[in-house]
Amino acid sequence: QVQLAESGGGLVQAGGSLRLSCQASGSTLGAIGWYRQAPGQQRELVATISSGASRNYLDSVKGRFTISRDNAKNTVYLQMNSLKPEDTAVYYCNYKIYSTRGDLIADYWGQGTQVTVSS
Repeated sequence: QVQLAESGGGLVQAGGSLRLSCQASGSTLGAIGWYRQAPGQQRELVATISSGASRNYLDSVKGRFTISRDNAKNTVYLQMNSLKPEDTAVYYCNYKIYSTRGDLIADYWGQGTQVTVSS
């Protein structure tokens, strides 16, 4: 059983920075995604990092957010700079496991960490 634990959220003024961490236990992580969900909004994918450290970002966070990983610590980070009020959301890390055929066979989520950006 994989367990994901996010940390690092908080309250910050616009223009500030936060670094979120997602530490895994129970398995060595493969590809990881950071999602966020604002009140009344659908959950959206913010950034992904593969086991080989390839990265993808939501257009609205490109140039401001950086996803990285420390395999020795089994931890994935999301460095968020130049934060905006519209970045306010609960941030979740997610780990999906696929079969060799590409079928989703497991889908793990952390409990989420609140990020609030004041204007």
